[in-house]
Amino acid sequence: MNRRFYRYYYLRFIRLQGDPKEIARGIAIGIFIGITPTIPLHTLLVLVLALFLRASKLAGLLASCVVSNPLTFFFQYYLSWRLGTWLTPYELSWERIHEIMAIISGHIGFKMTLAELSKLGGESIAVMLVGGAVLALPFAVAGYFLSLYFYKRLRRKRFKQRAENYEIYEPPVNQRHSQK
Repeated sequence: MNRRFYRYYYLRFIRLQGDPKEIARGIAIGIFIGITPTIPLHTLLVLVLALFLRASKLAGLLASCVVSNPLTFFFQYYLSWRLGTWLTPYELSWERIHEIMAIISGHIGFKMTLAELSKLGGESIAVMLVGGAVLALPFAVAGYFLSLYFYKRLRRKRFKQRAENYEIYEPPVNQRHSQK
């Protein structure tokens, strides 16, 4: 990845406006959903959870895009599969995971992707969701507290800069209404 990519997302996150707690909740939701193996539904899940949890929808969508991209989702699926197989009584073969990855990266359309994923069976979906949730939870919690700290600090810095600018800046005196 090049430097422009990182700079672009950095500036997008810096420019988010709103309550730091609301933004931090949105980022945590985005990280959680972005790491879970629910690729065709990421946007919908982020928006619904952000609405119910009163979080920043834009922050959630940005965080989801950053953590779930073509470079990361293969690792996320692999780790979700390993954790899910270990934590649940179901066995899911790597060949089956390979089928899931082919479906998701096949660009066959949203309806076709959902139709193909629904054929996988409840056991396969349970393994992947349990593994993904266990994998995503610590990252989401860490993302919440780190982003809360970051946005509170950013807000203090902006407030301080505005206060300094206000002290330096003297508004022009309206000559017509001033008393002589």
